[in-house]
Amino acid sequence: MQKIPFMNLPAQYAKIKPEIQQAINGVLDSASFIMGPEVQLFEQEFASFCRARYCVGVSNGTDALILALEAVGVGPGDLVITVPNTFIATTEAITRVGAKPVFVDINPDTLLIDPHRLEDRIKELVGKNLPVKAVIAVHLYGQPCPMDDINEIAGRYGLKVIEDAAQAHGAEFKGQAVGTLADAACFSFYPGKNLGAYGDAGAVVTNNQQVAQRIAMLRNHGRTQKYEHLMEGYNCRLDSIQAAVLRVKLKYLDRWTEQRIVNARHYGEGLAGLSSIKLPAVAQGVKHVYHLYVVRVKQREALQKYLKEAGISTGVHYPIPLHLQPAYRYLGYRPGDFPVAEEASREILSLPMDAEISRDQIDYISQCVKKWLSRND
Repeated sequence: MQKIPFMNLPAQYAKIKPEIQQAINGVLDSASFIMGPEVQLFEQEFASFCRARYCVGVSNGTDALILALEAVGVGPGDLVITVPNTFIATTEAITRVGAKPVFVDINPDTLLIDPHRLEDRIKELVGKNLPVKAVIAVHLYGQPCPMDDINEIAGRYGLKVIEDAAQAHGAEFKGQAVGTLADAACFSFYPGKNLGAYGDAGAVVTNNQQVAQRIAMLRNHGRTQKYEHLMEGYNCRLDSIQAAVLRVKLKYLDRWTEQRIVNARHYGEGLAGLSSIKLPAVAQGVKHVYHLYVVRVKQREALQKYLKEAGISTGVHYPIPLHLQPAYRYLGYRPGDFPVAEEASREILSLPMDAEISRDQIDYISQCVKKWLSRND
């Protein structure tokens, strides 16, 4: 029996170990641990990668969202629209700036925000004279949202748009890079991400100079220079060691992304023609970078148990929609309010996916899935 991890970070590290060690040692030798030159260099390089004007490195993806919301003017009492099938960091950021999350249901194929439902919800809120201020578009699993529709709708109502790009490094929408599709884009470099640090790290990318300058101040106690503080801010800085690690890994990101796309194609070939499993639906005109490879089956837990017994690690992203989480009981949502997201949460299963998984491993996983389906169809 094979043992296949959900992702293989040790294998990735082994290939770049000398470069990583040299980069970390360079920071240790310089003793420039906070806001050192590695941070500025990474910001320049990641902005260039995203084909954007500005990148501001921060402490993690959650703080990136908090700072971006504050920088575009979201504050206490405002409403921010997003989806219920995302990690809680998206909505934590909304509440941390004093705003309130409002959910809309998703497209049943892509599992991304549904522009028609988005517009209906905005009309409802505006009709009640409620202070809706922004939309967070979550590029779930590595696939960009339909940003042309979202921006057009938001623009008509004067709303800001923020990309939650935590899972979408290098993704594209109609040839335009994620990171340049809204007022600001927020990235996480959590170790398991397509571009991952060796600890927590994040960034905000934008083409708006004022937004970039405000975030740069907010992340560092609101200061313009040492001991001069224009405003109260936070301690949300990207540290030099993580920046150095990210600079090394960024050089490989395009190569790793292409391998993820190839691996997704291999999964598609191995699982083709099975009526009882839904494979990822990719919208036209987008580059999906497959942070996760997510299928849908009716008996998810049974299949997951079978795969575990076969030595295959899997995940569920995410098993409980946010509107049904105890943390958001105060919002007053009930089961059935967002039926598409709720149905998806019962069926989704993330199969092993990274740039290190082999074709043989994908074939083995596909064979195990097909064997289980043949017995339980």
